[in-house]
Amino acid sequence: MANEKFDQPVTIIADPAGGQETIGDAAACLDFLLRRWRGKRSEKHRAAIQACADTNSGRRPASFARKAFIVAAREAAILVTS
Repeated sequence: MANEKFDQPVTIIADPAGGQETIGDAAACLDFLLRRWRGKRSEKHRAAIQACADTNSGRRPASFARKAFIVAAREAAILVTS
């Protein structure tokens, strides 16, 4: 399994109290999307899961997962910095 770091980490609001978390690679991103996602399970969320899985298996670059995660996080209104 490949686990390339993102060129730039993505900071999100990770909990209802407003706590922030910085996601720096596709494995951490996938973990967040599958285990701690509080937003709607939309098509953008599913696309981000697939992008992270593809990145972790070496089929896509880390930038692909990062972009998909940003889109899903923006839709869920949890994106702080990208």
